[in-house]
Amino acid sequence: MSEVGLPPRESMPFDVVVVGAGPAGLAAAIRLKQRSPELSVVVLEKGPEAGAHILSGAVIDPVGLDALIPDWRERGAPVHQAVTADHFLWLGPEGSLRLPNFLMPPLMSNHGNYIISLGDLCRWLGEQAEALGVEVFPGFAAVETLHDAAGAVTGVATGDMGIGKDGKAKPGFQRGMALEAKYTLIAEGARGSLAKGLIARYGLAREPQKYGIGIKELWQVEPSKHRPGLVQHSFGWPLDNRTGGGSFLYHYGDNLVSVGFVVHLNYRNPHLSPFVEFQRFKTHPAIAPLFEGGRRLSYGARAITEGGWQSVPKLVFPGGALVGCAAGFVNVPRIKGSHNAILSGMLAADCAADALAVGRRATNWAAMRTAGAARASAVTSTVCAT
Repeated sequence: MSEVGLPPRESMPFDVVVVGAGPAGLAAAIRLKQRSPELSVVVLEKGPEAGAHILSGAVIDPVGLDALIPDWRERGAPVHQAVTADHFLWLGPEGSLRLPNFLMPPLMSNHGNYIISLGDLCRWLGEQAEALGVEVFPGFAAVETLHDAAGAVTGVATGDMGIGKDGKAKPGFQRGMALEAKYTLIAEGARGSLAKGLIARYGLAREPQKYGIGIKELWQVEPSKHRPGLVQHSFGWPLDNRTGGGSFLYHYGDNLVSVGFVVHLNYRNPHLSPFVEFQRFKTHPAIAPLFEGGRRLSYGARAITEGGWQSVPKLVFPGGALVGCAAGFVNVPRIKGSHNAILSGMLAADCAADALAVGRRATNWAAMRTAGAARASAVTSTVCAT
């Protein structure tokens, strides 16, 4: 819908606006309030609640949570199931071969990690953020970034409501809200629309990002088949040797098994369907017995950043920064990214808090670039090292 003829947006001023209530965005908001309780911080979340759009069969390294909230155990964080066994399987059409753990790189070991519901963790982090005074606005999607005359980001705007198919305002039309900020942190996940626009506008890209599609189902299996703490990763069938991907099975909770299948999106076969391949995977003789007598509780899919270190863009733009999966901080060899999301959100928050503490505003491009470049490099180095 054209801006011409529309009423002006109502605006709300904040010190920092965070887009996305995932691990990175909530960690950034919490860290800002830990550093400077007087700051006004808002988190926009397009889902109906924090964690609503989180989809991950998650094994997490607690290093990020330890840094953000050291007493998370005493506070009752929904992180309970420690990894008790680590299996790696190669699947053939008729059978499977378990690879000895000593042959796997140490970075793939899950000793000391936890199997969790990442959605539950984000809901808990949202509660911790609100307890510190962070305003969390669920049900509001940021649809565009706002800019000053010099081109720096000055906040975001939510979408207009009540627009007809013809692009014209209906009787119930309501203009979106402008959330103005001194700094804006983009934590909207992989391949988000705002991040894509900012990367292009400010020339932040390094090497092209690479993507996969991850499909996940949550099952409740028969108690006799449940092995609490088992982490099983596999590769091979049903994918051929020219198609990258793999699968996982994580046992936790009340006889719950998170099962997922990942396909790298550079596959050559135009007829390949990642969803169909996932369903075929569940028929394998080494996999199918687990689900007999069980029931599927939920399912979904999401994009995954897989480019690694060389594909992480420049993190700082005039007026803000990229964090979490918006910046591509998934560590593919470790099959993890949640701890990196938390750490990147914390470090971006530290940069913003330091700048605001000395009165530096986002529109000061030169100061932002000079002071932020070294910290942004430190963010990349610290996060990608984990």
